[in-house]
Amino acid sequence: MINQPDVYVQLHVAGQDVVKLVSGLDDAGWKRPTPAPGWTVAHQIAHLAATFRMASMAMSAPDRFQKFAANLGPDFDANVDLAMSPYLKEPHAVLLDRWRDELVALDAAMAGTPPMQVVPWLVRPLPAAVLAAAGMMELVGHGQDIADALGVHREPPPGLAHLVDFIWRTWDFGYQVRGLPTPDVELRFEVTTPSGDVLTAGPEDSPDRVTGPAVDLCLLATRRRHRDDLSLTATGSEADRWLDLAQAYRGPSGPGRRSGQFADAD
Repeated sequence: MINQPDVYVQLHVAGQDVVKLVSGLDDAGWKRPTPAPGWTVAHQIAHLAATFRMASMAMSAPDRFQKFAANLGPDFDANVDLAMSPYLKEPHAVLLDRWRDELVALDAAMAGTPPMQVVPWLVRPLPAAVLAAAGMMELVGHGQDIADALGVHREPPPGLAHLVDFIWRTWDFGYQVRGLPTPDVELRFEVTTPSGDVLTAGPEDSPDRVTGPAVDLCLLATRRRHRDDLSLTATGSEADRWLDLAQAYRGPSGPGRRSGQFADAD
């Protein structure tokens, strides 16, 4: 369960890892296209900065966040574009400084918020620790896009246990965003960290389970790699179907990544 202050620590570390990815970039590097259609490296950082600003507000100023969320429109992509626009107007050096500032602000907000305190969020209230785990999911996905754009290898993210738990909590999102009924089953995850630790989530007796590397599960659920390019194994028909639908976020699923798209990089 995501109920330890450690998730705050791991989110801080993951955020600094993304800062390091972009700290030495010139303007050409910031403008480099990423695998997300239409998004440059600058778009990725602007999105993270805007998302972390909302998370800080939800923890430190919940009333203000609720007023902010009430004014959002029904168009998800339009809301994302609107949130990114103030950051994208800045010179790249200023964008980097603002991204750093949002990380500092979130650190301060987490320091004043007990991990299991319920805070408002875009769809429904949730414990602050779960919101922090959602932030780690954002860093994994968008950080991978940046690494792919720059052609650099990325080490496994910290806090894999928190991410696996979060993916299990959100396992039905892939059905919901496609208008599909959620099946009457519960998946079981049994995945292994690079150090050999086995992370589990879901009922032990579930006939539908996913096994393999924990990093691969994270890349699948953030839709940064196609299932064909990962070493995940599904047992049970619904688990196999889920490998095609998996996503740990509520926005539009988009086209995802193609089979073999990163064969040379990986």
